Amino acid sequence: MPDATGLELIARELRAADGLDSGAILDTLFFRNRATLIVEPLSIRAVLGALRERGFSFMASLHGVDYYPQEPRLGVLYELLDMSGVDRITVKLRVGSSSPEVDSVTPDWPTANHQEREVYDMFGVVFRGHPDLRRILMPEDYEGHPQRRDFPIGGEPVIFTFNESDSLGSAQ
Repeated sequence: MPDATGLELIARELRAADGLDSGAILDTLFFRNRATLIVEPLSIRAVLGALRERGFSFMASLHGVDYYPQEPRLGVLYELLDMSGVDRITVKLRVGSSSPEVDSVTPDWPTANHQEREVYDMFGVVFRGHPDLRRILMPEDYEGHPQRRDFPIGGEPVIFTFNESDSLGSAQ
């Protein structure tokens, strides 16, 4: 796993890479032995492509996160592995809740197909260019995105017919 210095070197290389916008890497974070690159959403495919060339060729997972009440509210995290160097790096981006859109990485990383659909279904992030962006866990006609932190929990009220304190008083 890259240490804090290795993460900064990777970020510096990516900022200087040909074909990659110099503002693509917004920040780095090294916390609890986890290396994270924070990227501009419009540059996600280029950044992931550059990391693939560096050896991070396996996308282990893709996750959605809700940072409510902060804005930009919604996050997408990509976990990449370098199988030969046994390294792991997280690439993170954030999009606003008013227009939660980011380019799909499915054309370059086929394993992202169903994972992007899950993030779309649960958080409402739209992946532009996805080959089949539709709900995967919830019914097609379901309204809302249940993993958002402001989503109503709902449920049915439970009417209790037995109250322990009443039974103690009447047991005499």
